Amino acid sequence: MQRQENIIVGLDVGTTKICAVVGEVEGNKINIIGIGTHPSIGLRKGVVVNIESTVESIQNAVEEAELMAGCEISSVYAGIAGGHITGFNSRGIIAIKGPEVTKNDVERVIDAARAVAIPMDREVIHVIPQEFIIDDQGGIQNPVGMSGVRLEAKIHIVTGAVTSAHNIVKCANRSGLDVCDIVLEPLASGEAVLTNEEKDLGAALLDLGGGTSDLAIFFGKNIKHTFVLSLGGNNLTNDISIGLRASRAEAEKIKIKYGTCVTQNISSEETIEVPGMGGRKPRKLPRQILGEILEPRIEEIFTLIKREIFRAGMDNVITSGVVLTGGSSLLHGITDIAESVFDVPSRLGKPMGISGLIDVVNNPMYATGVGLVLYGARNQPEKKFRIRDTNIFHRIMTRMKRWFKEVI
Repeated sequence: MQRQENIIVGLDVGTTKICAVVGEVEGNKINIIGIGTHPSIGLRKGVVVNIESTVESIQNAVEEAELMAGCEISSVYAGIAGGHITGFNSRGIIAIKGPEVTKNDVERVIDAARAVAIPMDREVIHVIPQEFIIDDQGGIQNPVGMSGVRLEAKIHIVTGAVTSAHNIVKCANRSGLDVCDIVLEPLASGEAVLTNEEKDLGAALLDLGGGTSDLAIFFGKNIKHTFVLSLGGNNLTNDISIGLRASRAEAEKIKIKYGTCVTQNISSEETIEVPGMGGRKPRKLPRQILGEILEPRIEEIFTLIKREIFRAGMDNVITSGVVLTGGSSLLHGITDIAESVFDVPSRLGKPMGISGLIDVVNNPMYATGVGLVLYGARNQPEKKFRIRDTNIFHRIMTRMKRWFKEVI
């Protein structure tokens, strides 16, 4: 098996599954040539809680992807999510030195905008420029070469817990992989499932995963707001397990096979079989019970997301609607609930803009993995980093040393 320079691999480190997607770049086209998935055991709510189990799951998923793609995987773009992720907007202003804006001016104004106080235990994951303003003229995407006196930048900063980012990189390194970049999962999903028109007009991307529900709001082709809610598909499985008195494994199977969010559409004659626990006989129950369990929980998740959209003042921005993706979005009737709660059009988001194994990845659960490949193709960094490099952990150690010197 040969290493290939034009290969990009996305590693979706999720709560319920680890997914490795291999993409081959051919000019402007991206061919998906391999995919590997493995159940995720060592994560809870998007955060690593068991290093060894996570390493084993990553290795199994990567081996499967290598076999399908026929190549050796040495580096990946890793996704990050979890309740520790927070995003906020910031702005910076500088005076333009020369007769026109240069790349150096753009870097200076972004540095001025990101000069905000960040707690010691948090790390900046993304700095995303939203728009530039030259002498009160807004809406500028690329100011290089324009004339003016004052340059202003609006940016969106995404931060996460240093330890969580550190653990994801550590797990990848222990699996024999370099990490090219750590990418916020809803940002990656947006690359795969949103059209340019939706990003421009305004859309809310809701990635419904196993442990978390991730929100990203796009407007004017840029990301405006991010939010992670620590509720997801595992909560639905847990509700079914308690409500039907079934094991977690059986509850998951019942959710996938019979799960529905709209109780009124279920015939009263439809039944489901629930295996008995501890040697008891299986029971037959009306399928409507499943709808009565799942519908309130889905409504609760959507209502909490809607409250966050209102809190951020983004309720008038999502004019083109809500796009649902992630494994939990496969529940029957979920788009109907989304439309009734958010009061905007809703659709399922499946990966677009790719070729190759389209039939295999044409599923919302692979949106993040494919999105990581697309993100990697558009934002290739100059160098890969391992945990010992000066990217994630070195800066926090330097800050701590400086703090100790000040205290002493």
